[in-house]
Amino acid sequence: MSNFEANLAPLGLKLPATAAAAGNYVPTVRTGNLLYCAGTISIQDGKMTHEGQVGNEQTVQTAYESARVCTLNTLANIKAAVGSLDQVSRVVMVNGFVNAVSGFADSPAVINGASDLLVAVFGDAGKHARAAVAVAGLPKNSTVEVQIVVELKA
Repeated sequence: MSNFEANLAPLGLKLPATAAAAGNYVPTVRTGNLLYCAGTISIQDGKMTHEGQVGNEQTVQTAYESARVCTLNTLANIKAAVGSLDQVSRVVMVNGFVNAVSGFADSPAVINGASDLLVAVFGDAGKHARAAVAVAGLPKNSTVEVQIVVELKA
C-alpha cells in the first residue's frame, strides 16, 4: 500500500475495484506527465450509491458523500493506470458535475466532497483548480460525476 493510499484508512475508506468503461473510451489517458481521468459516477460494488437530483431526492450533504464515492473511483483508476498513488505529484484540476434542480446554486458545497478527500489523501499536493457545475442530468441518474487531472512524477 502506498503512503498516499494509507491516508484513506483513518477516514474509514479503501480503494474500490475498478469498473470497466461503460462505452468506447478508456478510464485514463496519459500524455507526458499528465494523467487525464474520465468522469466517474457514484457506483460502489456495481451499484449506484446516490441517484437523483439535489433538491429532489438528494441533499447537499448526501451529494457531498456522492462526490467522495466518485473521487474514490477515480483514485482507483489512477492506481490501476500507474501502479501507485505515490506516482502522483499533484492534483491539477477537478471538474465536478452535480445533478440538480433548476437554479441550484450550491454546487461548490457538493464538490467539496471531492476536494476535501483529495486534500486529505495528498495534503498540499491535493489542492487543485476546480469547476463545480449544476446540470440537469448525469449518466445512470448519478447525483455527481467527477473528472480529475493529475500530474505524475517524472
